[in-house]
Amino acid sequence: MSIRVGIVGISGFGGGEAMRLLASHPAFELVYAAGEGSAGSRLVDRFPGVPAKLGGLMIEKWDTATLPKLDVLFASLPTGSSAEALARVSKEVKIVDIGGDHRHTEGWAYGLADVWPDQIMGRTRIANPGCFPAATLTALAPLLTNKLIEPGNIVIDAKTGISGAGRGGGDSKFGYAESNENLVPYGLLKHVHMPEMAKTIERLSGGSATGLVFTPHLVPMTRGVLVTMYCRGSATTEQCIDAARAFYAGRAFVRVTDRPPQTKWATGSNLVFVSYAADPERNLVIAMGVVDNLGKGAAGQAVQNANLICGLPETAGLEGAPVWP
Repeated sequence: MSIRVGIVGISGFGGGEAMRLLASHPAFELVYAAGEGSAGSRLVDRFPGVPAKLGGLMIEKWDTATLPKLDVLFASLPTGSSAEALARVSKEVKIVDIGGDHRHTEGWAYGLADVWPDQIMGRTRIANPGCFPAATLTALAPLLTNKLIEPGNIVIDAKTGISGAGRGGGDSKFGYAESNENLVPYGLLKHVHMPEMAKTIERLSGGSATGLVFTPHLVPMTRGVLVTMYCRGSATTEQCIDAARAFYAGRAFVRVTDRPPQTKWATGSNLVFVSYAADPERNLVIAMGVVDNLGKGAAGQAVQNANLICGLPETAGLEGAPVWP
């Protein structure tokens, strides 16, 4: 029997990527799609290349009162837009919130799937990590849990493709003319992902994340996230890599590499690449992480979490190779 799923916010980049993954999923059946500006149109009108079996599905206006019978609901809404409405969804419906309203919120499991899969299995409310935290925390987790770095005073330098700003981008500053041939720092000192990363660093390490610095930059590419993190620790490069390989042994989506990762390695996939470089004499460890911000950073990890809570193989629907070139 198929598992009936729905997507709220399907016309955005995250919702559209979830739709792409679900279209070929062996167990999930997309039976409900909702959006605001696209309500009243067919899925094929919004996504001309959608498989024929889904093309006629009508996009509805998001209203919890008219939800059909669902097993799983993916919510891909802007931060601040989902908490009140999702609270009204029946407890019988499992929810994966791709947005930011429920990260580290009571009653919701934090869906860092490659680090804490056992804490996600069997839950009904999952808060998907953000794209920057997905790359950052996956790279830091082996170092923090093995006490190879100090949890405080970590400096994170992050680069992201423009799709990370969402389909509308919020305003015209993310248009082609403004973004092409440009590199833009933003969200200085107060980015929305800072509290999420700080809390998880403290949870992983048992120490304080005081002194955490995070500076994201927009780069003129469509998708991809690269984070470079500067940490205090006396470990060698080999110790860091060995710790990561042991920590992620048997994990299908984490690739530990000896060379610095590149964003194109992950494009269109649910993979995360991590690598390390260290200089013990300078008490310096550099950790690097790469994800596709719409894949592991959003819809890919959301489907991975849905697989876990539904008792399916974790890799179901997610084993496609990255797009290259």
